[in-house]
Amino acid sequence: MTSTAEWVIWNGSMGIVDTVRLGTIIDGAAGRLASLAPPYDVVGPFSLDELETRGRISFGACLVMSQQRWREDQDGLRIAARAARRAWLDQLTQDEDDEAHRALLDLPLRGSLTATEINAGFRRLAKSAHPDAGGSNERYRRISEAREALLAQLD
Repeated sequence: MTSTAEWVIWNGSMGIVDTVRLGTIIDGAAGRLASLAPPYDVVGPFSLDELETRGRISFGACLVMSQQRWREDQDGLRIAARAARRAWLDQLTQDEDDEAHRALLDLPLRGSLTATEINAGFRRLAKSAHPDAGGSNERYRRISEAREALLAQLD
């Protein structure tokens, strides 16, 4: 019965949800171990006894669960996965912004910075970027925003 039952596999980081069947089942002294059938046969071995008892089991980034458990948990799982993906994208964007701010102030692109280094980079450029010194409002605004963004990361 268990080997023909359909289960659900969920990988929130990749946005994969699919129905699957169990593949190989091995009876051992510590209980039954199972793997999924192709194309998900890389998932396993995991405790089939635990899966049947709890209705869900983690294997790496995947969750294998009963269809009933999926119906109960899917909203929470999708919300958590969306939040994790959004946090990852926000971090990626922040890293790109950080690099752009550093480049704009002619600061090292990697490594930690101090407030003194950030302010020194700003002052060095502000001397020529300020409109009163022959620069432009736009250039001065951009280096000011870069300084503020980098200083805000120190807090």
